[in-house]
Amino acid sequence: MKRIDIAYGGQAYSVGNIDIAQLREQILSATKDGEPMWLEVNVGEGQPRPTFLLITRGVDIALTPVPGDDAHP
Repeated sequence: MKRIDIAYGGQAYSVGNIDIAQLREQILSATKDGEPMWLEVNVGEGQPRPTFLLITRGVDIALTPVPGDDAHP
């Protein structure tokens, strides 16, 4: 997987170097436990800038895996 695109608050972000299952579990854990979590993501094209999204119960977030060159059809 090349990266995971994230839609949050009407904006587009991305994260790399993490498996989609791991990311989903982190988010689920934060919402289930009721403890807010800061999720580090990137924003921007070319030279990404680190950005932090506050993950809490009831927040709208969508994850879209983007396959890399090694992906199979």
